[in-house]
Amino acid sequence: MHTGATVNLRILPVALIAALVSTAACADEGMWQPSQMPELAAQLKARGLQMDPAALSNLAGKPLDAVISLGGCTASFVSPQGLVVTNHHCAYGAIQYNSTPQRDLLANGFVAGSFSDELPAEPNARVYVTQDIRDVTPAITDGLAALDGKARYDAIDARSKALVADCEQPGGLRCNVYNFNGGLQFSLIRQLEIRDVRLVYAPSDAIGKFGGDEDNFEWPRHTGDFAFYRAYVGKDGKPAAYAKDNVPFQPASWLTVSQEPLVEGDYVMVTGYPGSTNRYRLPDEVKEAIDWRYPVMVKYFRDSLETIARTTAQDKAAELKYASTVAGYNNVLKLYQGNLDGFARMSDPVGMKRAREDELKAWLAGRGAQGKAATAAITELERELAADRVTRERDLWFGNVVNGGLAGTAVRLYRHAIEQAKPDAEREVGYQDRDAPRIKGAMEAFDKRYDARVDQALMALRLQRYASQVPAAERVPELDAWLGIGPQDTVIADLDARLDALYAGTQLGEAAKRLQWLEADQAAIQSADDSALAFAVAMMPVILRQQADNEARSGRISALRPQYMQAMIDFNKAQGKPVYPDANSSLRITFGTVNGYSPRDGVRMTPFTTLAGIVAKTTGVEPFITPKAEMDAIVAGEGAQYRMDSLGDVPVNFLSDVDTTGGNSGSPTLNAKGELVGLLFDGNYESLNAGWIFNPELTRSIHVDTRYMRWVMDEVDHAERLLQEMGLPHD
Repeated sequence: MHTGATVNLRILPVALIAALVSTAACADEGMWQPSQMPELAAQLKARGLQMDPAALSNLAGKPLDAVISLGGCTASFVSPQGLVVTNHHCAYGAIQYNSTPQRDLLANGFVAGSFSDELPAEPNARVYVTQDIRDVTPAITDGLAALDGKARYDAIDARSKALVADCEQPGGLRCNVYNFNGGLQFSLIRQLEIRDVRLVYAPSDAIGKFGGDEDNFEWPRHTGDFAFYRAYVGKDGKPAAYAKDNVPFQPASWLTVSQEPLVEGDYVMVTGYPGSTNRYRLPDEVKEAIDWRYPVMVKYFRDSLETIARTTAQDKAAELKYASTVAGYNNVLKLYQGNLDGFARMSDPVGMKRAREDELKAWLAGRGAQGKAATAAITELERELAADRVTRERDLWFGNVVNGGLAGTAVRLYRHAIEQAKPDAEREVGYQDRDAPRIKGAMEAFDKRYDARVDQALMALRLQRYASQVPAAERVPELDAWLGIGPQDTVIADLDARLDALYAGTQLGEAAKRLQWLEADQAAIQSADDSALAFAVAMMPVILRQQADNEARSGRISALRPQYMQAMIDFNKAQGKPVYPDANSSLRITFGTVNGYSPRDGVRMTPFTTLAGIVAKTTGVEPFITPKAEMDAIVAGEGAQYRMDSLGDVPVNFLSDVDTTGGNSGSPTLNAKGELVGLLFDGNYESLNAGWIFNPELTRSIHVDTRYMRWVMDEVDHAERLLQEMGLPHD
C-alpha cells in the first residue's frame, strides 16, 4: 500500500511492445508538470474534463493550491480549518508513534472528539504547500561546460544552495532545486512548510489495512486506506513548531467532496507528488535492476522481516515499535518482486530498450555533428555507469551497515559535529541550519522505533551480507579491521560477541544522551567513551572518501545524461510523441478514466468493489478481520445514501487508468469538475514495473472511494464532527 499504479507488459513480440510504448500517450501515459497542461487542453477536453484546463497550471488557485506534500506521500486540504486527508498508510508512522500496548491506535483506530483531542504527529511530520515553481536552469548550468567531475558537482551544489538560501530567507518556507530530464532543466520550488501536524482521525487497521500485505497491490481490493491530519500554525498565521495554543491553518482553498457517484468510463485525474520513475533509463540500467538489484533486495527484505518477527515475538512493545518498519519492508518487498514478475512476463525487456536506443542512435547518425556529439555522450555515459557497477556490492552493504539503526544514528551525530564546524553554505545537504529541526526531531523520535535486541539482530544481518557478498577487491579495510576479519573471509566468527560489546557500550539508546551529543563538537565525539560513537569515528573516513568518489562520478554523469535526454526528447518529438520528465517528487498531474482491465485471457476485472465484497472476504483471521461495528452496519444496510444505484451497494475501491507511482499515495482523485471522488493508494500487481516500461493495457491505479470513506466515518466510527466540517450530510 505505497504507490499508485506502475505497470507490467505481458509477453508480446518486441516490435509490438515497442509500438505500444511509442503510442502510450494516447492511453493517458504521463505524469505531467502543471506548466504542460495548456498544451494538453484538447486531450483533456476529449477525455471529459469539464473545468478550464488552464486551472490545472495555476498553483495559486483551486484545485492545485489545495494539494499538498507530506514528504513521501501526497495529501489535500478538505476544509477551511486546515483539515488534511491522506492515506492510512501515509499516516501509519504517526499512528504507530502515538500507540502503546495500553493504547494501541493501530488496532483500535482513533477519532479526536474535539480540536483539543487531536494528537501531535511524529516530530518530523510536515505539510508542504507548493507556492511557486520557477525555472532556474541558466543560474545552475551557465559555465558548467568548463567543469567536470567533482568540480562540476560542487558548482551545481553551491549554486543550488545559494538559490535555496535566498528563497527561504523570509522564513516558514522550504525551497528545493529539482532537476528534470537528468539535469537538462532545473526548477526552484518554493513551499510553505507547516511544522505542527496533528493526527485527527484514523480507522482501525482492520479497515485502513484490510487485506494487509496479502492484498497489497492486488485487485479486487476492499481497503479503507484513509486518515486525517490537521495543519496548525502560530497565532500570527505563520508556520511554527508545535505549541498547545497554535491554531488551525486556514488554506486559501480546499477540495469539495463530490456528491455524485462515479461510473465506469468517467473522467478522473490525480494531482500529487510522484517519487521517481525510470522510463528513460539505458538498457544496461534495466538489466542491472532485473539481474542484480531487485533479486538482492527481495532476499534482504525477506530476511529482515523474518529477523524482526523472530526478535519481536512475545514482545508487544517491540512489535509496536517496528510496526511501521515492517509495513514499509513488506511494501517494498512486494513492489520489487512485482517488478521482477512483470519483467518475466515480457519476452525481452532489455532487448526492447536496446532496440529503442538503437533507433535513437540511427536517427542521430543522420543529424551531422550534433548527432555525432550526442552519440559520443551516450557511449561515455554507458562507460560511467559500467564503472559505477564495479563497486555496487560494497556501496549497497557498507551503506546499509553505516546508515541503519543505532550505527546510523551514531554516524549522523558525528557527521553533524563535523559539518557544524563549517560555514552554513559549505555544509553537506541535510546538515545545514535549515535541517536542524529535522535532525533534532529524528533524535527525539528514535526511541519509538528502536529496540536494542531487534536492532542488533538487524545489524548482524547487514554485516553478514557485507562479509559474504562484497568481493575481496572492494572490501572496506576499516570495517574489516573492526570486525577482525580479512578481505577473503566471508564469515564473521565472533560477530555476536562484537555486537554485544557494541550495544552494551553505548548510551545512544537514551534520548537525553542523543540530544546531548547533538550539541557536542567533533573533538568531544572523537574522545567519547561510547562504543557506537567510536564505530562512527572509525568509519567516517571511509564514508567521506566514498562520498567524494560518488560526487565526482555524479558530476561526470551530470554532463552526459542531459545530452542523452535532449537527444531522446528530440527523437520522440520527431515521432509526434509528447514528452514528460520522469517523476522526481515534484507536483504532477495525470488523467484518465475509471476503467477495468484484463490481466489474462478470459478474465475481466471490473472497476468497482463494494461492501458485499468485504463480507465475502472476511474470515475472522488476519488480515481479513472486519470490526464488529462495520459488519453490523453492513448487515443492517446502514448508510443507504452512500449506495450507487448501478451497483446496488456502497462502492469501496475503484480502478482507473491514470499513470502514477510511489509518492502518489494519498493523492486526491478528482472528477471532471475538479471535485474529490477518492484517494489513490495503490497500483495493481500486473503494473508494478511501469516505472520502467509503460503498458496502457495493464496500467491501473487503485483508489478508495469517498463514498466508502464517508460511510465508515458516519456509520462505523462516528466521525460526524469531521463530516460536518467538510460540509457533508450525515445521519
